[in-house]
Amino acid sequence: MAKSKPRVKAPKAASKGEVITIKTLISHKMESGQRKDKQGNLIPRQIIHNFTAKFNGETVFAVDIEPAISANPYLQFKMRADEPGEFEFIWQDDDGSVYSKKQKLSVT
Repeated sequence: MAKSKPRVKAPKAASKGEVITIKTLISHKMESGQRKDKQGNLIPRQIIHNFTAKFNGETVFAVDIEPAISANPYLQFKMRADEPGEFEFIWQDDDGSVYSKKQKLSVT
């Protein structure tokens, strides 16, 4: 299992109907599988290949990630806050690791 640290910047509170911005970053080397080591051997691919954001269990943003993305992938998206609830952010790694983070949102 790779050591990766997910980070999320999202408001903890919003007004009903407000469009909020969610920013995510995960520390990950994102090895494309196309580079070679000092001995000329291919370094195996190991990337975060999928990211999903759910709100109250419903997917609100999802993306498949390809090897061309840089290390430490940063993703940003917007969402309209209509009700209070909980975000769940999920990153899936080629090696089978799954990283997740949760955050509550209060809506008034």
